[in-house]
Amino acid sequence: MKTATRKSALLVIDVQESFRRRPYWQADDLPAFLANTQALINRSRAEGIPVLQVFHQEPGPDAHNPFHPQSGLIRAMPELDLQADAVFYKEVHSALYGKTTDGVTLEKWLRSHGVEEILVTGIRTEQCCETTTRHASDIGFNVQFVADATLTFPMQSRNGRRFSAAEIRERTELVLDGRFARIVSTAEALA
Repeated sequence: MKTATRKSALLVIDVQESFRRRPYWQADDLPAFLANTQALINRSRAEGIPVLQVFHQEPGPDAHNPFHPQSGLIRAMPELDLQADAVFYKEVHSALYGKTTDGVTLEKWLRSHGVEEILVTGIRTEQCCETTTRHASDIGFNVQFVADATLTFPMQSRNGRRFSAAEIRERTELVLDGRFARIVSTAEALA
């Protein structure tokens, strides 16, 4: 995998069943996203690059929320063969604040393992993936944002304009590229 000479880690952010229960869920781009993410997981495994899984959860009074810890939906999408080296749970957008069940943050885990570069994949492109990328860059990590291994859904602005998932990915790539990350495709990351 193309990770220069730095020690790297692959982040798989919020690829969880919870999203299938959201009203905006669309599976149109899911097969390509899962194939790209699995290819990165497989290559990381083959090269000894840690694969780190992050789940989003929203504790609170509404146990029917698909992101509530008691919903039973905070689990990996079954299409992925993940076998993570470590699993983190977060309640905010940046995966770096995620914690293991022992309370170790993702940032601390990365630093204690000498990781200098992260590859970002996951759901949603413009939310947790983008936020994690900005945060990681700001605190000194090199970041490869694997755009086609992120997934998002169409959105509508307050003035009624509809943005496709492709337009949202393009906007995220625009604002991150060269400032917070190097934008790569799965094929480029695997080369």
